[in-house]
Amino acid sequence: MDKLLEILSENSSFTNKELSLMLGEPEDYIAAQIKEYEQAGVIKGYKAIVDFEKVPDAGVTAIIELKVTPKKETGFDEIASQIMSFDEVSSMYLMAGSFDFAVFVTGKTMQDVASFVARKISCVDGVIASATHFMLKTYKIGGVSLVDDNPSDGRGMVL
Repeated sequence: MDKLLEILSENSSFTNKELSLMLGEPEDYIAAQIKEYEQAGVIKGYKAIVDFEKVPDAGVTAIIELKVTPKKETGFDEIASQIMSFDEVSSMYLMAGSFDFAVFVTGKTMQDVASFVARKISCVDGVIASATHFMLKTYKIGGVSLVDDNPSDGRGMVL
């Protein structure tokens, strides 16, 4: 993998000057490379990794596994296009195994997500089965640990 892309995928907050120093390349070259990647669609966007457990009223996240019957002409793509168009869907993956899709969904409450599955997902032509799994705790996102290194749970070490 391109070293610039590798660095940006781990931390996109570096400035062009910092990237230039890290890679030993001129700053204008780094800026041109990033622009080229953006225009070619290699870089799709930039995101902060947020620990939503520390955000009041952040809502809930669920993974919905879907088994579908692919369309004769378009395979899985047509069904994926319909499902990913819903505002509740944050990520979606085609996968191998017992289910065809993994759909990451956010909602205000578990009931909101359950209603979304019942009223929208289950009505999509081709969906034949689903399994919903609610996220209870997030430990790691995109290679970044969300676990505090020094938890302050009030317990001390006894020797």
